[in-house]
Amino acid sequence: MTEPMKEKAYDRAYFDRWYRDPRSRVRAQGETRRKVAMVVALAEYYLGRSVRNVLDVGCGEGVWRAPLRRLRPRIDYLGLDSSGYAIARFGRARNLRLARFSDLAELRFEQRFDLIVCSDVLHYLRAPELVRGLSGFAELLGGLAFIELFSSRDPVDGDMAGFIPRPPGWYRKRFAEAGLMACGSHCYLSPLLQRSVSELERADRQESR
Repeated sequence: MTEPMKEKAYDRAYFDRWYRDPRSRVRAQGETRRKVAMVVALAEYYLGRSVRNVLDVGCGEGVWRAPLRRLRPRIDYLGLDSSGYAIARFGRARNLRLARFSDLAELRFEQRFDLIVCSDVLHYLRAPELVRGLSGFAELLGGLAFIELFSSRDPVDGDMAGFIPRPPGWYRKRFAEAGLMACGSHCYLSPLLQRSVSELERADRQESR
């Protein structure tokens, strides 16, 4: 009989190792700031206005909040994560709440989000939880989603515990089923914005001519 897989502990030691220790951290200095600037600019390009609210799914300690606030001081930021440690330590100060990815199938808020961020999360999730959570994106998203992940065809550095190497086509199919349109650089558009997108802006077209 095989033993059940031990659930990963997203505790202080985990975040110290992968996000603060210069010997093992997965983000180079300034990388998150540059990524935030790119994502906000692209979201505002398609929205035709400034980003007003952000949902950060799998937010960890909420590291996107500060660079988002530097760009847009009045932005409304909400982070969701399954780490009891992160919510207990930073929940009140950074507006983080306890939730699993699959909870997005039912969770709804007073308004849709201009930007949904989900960085470095999906390749650790089992398929049922991933598909269930994605099913809620079409109703939660009013603008652009940044869904950063690694596939079986990508070189991966950092935390490999629980990493699930799926082919790129598997993810493309799941995103399409959830109503999301790829527009490049891990970014996907809400169904509400897709009518205004030209064919060559789409990153999901595979044509021979």
